[in-house]
Amino acid sequence: MQDFNWEEFENGTIAKVSHEELEKAYDETLNKVADHQVVDGKVISIDKKEVIVNIGYKSDGVIAASEFRYNPELKVGDTVEVYVENQEDKKGQLVLSHKKARLSKSWDRVNAALDNGEIVQGYIKCRTKGGMIVDVFGIEAFLPGSQIDVHPIRDYDVFVGKTMEFKIVKINQEFRNVVVSHKALIEAELEAQKKEIISKLEKGQILEGTVKNITSYGVFVDLGGVDGLVHITDLSWGRVSDPHEVVALDQKINVVILDFDDEKKRIALGLKQLTPHPWDALDADLKVGDHVKGKVVVIADYGAFVEIAPGVEGLIHVSEMSWSQHLRSAQEFMHVGDEVEAVILTLDRDERKMSLGIKQLKDDPWEDIEAKYPVGSKHTAKVRNFTNFGIFVELEEGVDGLIHISDLSWTKKVKHPSEFTQQGAEIEVIVLEIDKENRRLSLGHKQLEENPWDTYETLYTPGSVHTGKITETMDKGAVITLNEGGEGFATPKHLVKEDGSQAQLGEELEFKVIEFVKDTKRIILSHSRTFEEGKEEKKAAPRKHAAKKEEAPAVNNVAAGTTLGDIDALAELKAKLDKGE
Repeated sequence: MQDFNWEEFENGTIAKVSHEELEKAYDETLNKVADHQVVDGKVISIDKKEVIVNIGYKSDGVIAASEFRYNPELKVGDTVEVYVENQEDKKGQLVLSHKKARLSKSWDRVNAALDNGEIVQGYIKCRTKGGMIVDVFGIEAFLPGSQIDVHPIRDYDVFVGKTMEFKIVKINQEFRNVVVSHKALIEAELEAQKKEIISKLEKGQILEGTVKNITSYGVFVDLGGVDGLVHITDLSWGRVSDPHEVVALDQKINVVILDFDDEKKRIALGLKQLTPHPWDALDADLKVGDHVKGKVVVIADYGAFVEIAPGVEGLIHVSEMSWSQHLRSAQEFMHVGDEVEAVILTLDRDERKMSLGIKQLKDDPWEDIEAKYPVGSKHTAKVRNFTNFGIFVELEEGVDGLIHISDLSWTKKVKHPSEFTQQGAEIEVIVLEIDKENRRLSLGHKQLEENPWDTYETLYTPGSVHTGKITETMDKGAVITLNEGGEGFATPKHLVKEDGSQAQLGEELEFKVIEFVKDTKRIILSHSRTFEEGKEEKKAAPRKHAAKKEEAPAVNNVAAGTTLGDIDALAELKAKLDKGE
């Protein structure tokens, strides 16, 4: 094109030039580019949506501004790498991609950065599970949450959209995964500070720190690049259920160094040690017998711990919660958080121990037991529990008594107290005996009524006949409930009816009293005797007539039923009369 006369062409004086020659001349002024080629281009325009890049071609290329998010400092005139996707699309537009240009060289640059320990810039695109996605040289790298900062991150979203410096820490060539870290850059700076701080640490030293993390077991404090732990028991002299009650995140606090290992990697800190022990500040006039108020902080079956001042606790044993001798669970009397008043029972300032009681706030009911529950007095009690030998009842809190099984009923034979009443029920009682020293009351229930056996003694005389119903049967015989009251017993042989059959459960028959023993409350009955003895009398009648015919001696004319003992007594009486006595 050196022979082409541009001056003549511009003045219109040039001879006729062919279109092909002009096109050829124009093409030769442009760069030669090919599709899928990476070339350098110059930024000639930037707006919010697009970046216009000139690569010296007949048209400029348009690239989406989002491809340059990693480089917010991009400006007109900058040279950038672009990938030629298409020299001319349907609209005649040159199609370029900065992202693909970067990707084509990114892996070489990423690997080189890893090998050389190079610090690279990356754009944080978004959050993902466990961390963030970072654009590094156009490659999406993973930034773990633990590698963002040396301090735990509570809000990841504040980092989205930021451009930061990173160190490439790992590359998986097979899956093309890249892991980066920002924390690694900070740690290098902090390491020097850390060594200086650790070298100056001493037990008992007081330092200012920042609350870095709060867990269920304690608080981590940043001492300026070195972390220490304040265990939950060292936060306060009082009991702490949640460290959040004492400190807050990012709070500046003073702590004392309690201990550390040889390498000073684990540092134990204390917060409560900066204040005097509450026992040392306890009122010097406080003594046994004084009343104190406090809050229940811990409760167990055996008792409750009450905090009367921060760090000063006393134990109320369950036995000191009620005058009742039946030990119950402490949870029946109080709960954690309850405000209570108590009496100091023991106080040991050296051992820092105190025992308290709440039952002492009430009068001991056994002090005037004879006046309140005299022998013979009647009361209403509550059934607490059963034993094989009786029922334990409660007259009032702290005053219990026993109703022996034999004192439940005059007439009913009770096999087990549960047959007579039930737990929680009320029962009328009468005081039989008081044992103040051992705090025992003997009670009765049957004594509230007259003893029916006094009446039975005159009613159920041996030989008398009564109507009764068979209410219980067993191998040894049957229990008969008599219509006039009370129960008797008949053996199988005395349950044979006149027709020879055996009497059955539920039958109502006549029974003759064979034996009555008031002391043991025993009535022995017989149905068979009601008809058998009548037959025997009829059989014996002829013998009586025979005796008259033989004119037996007068001593033998004794009425039927007279015993030999009676005859001896008559003989003795006769002898006395003969002597004139």
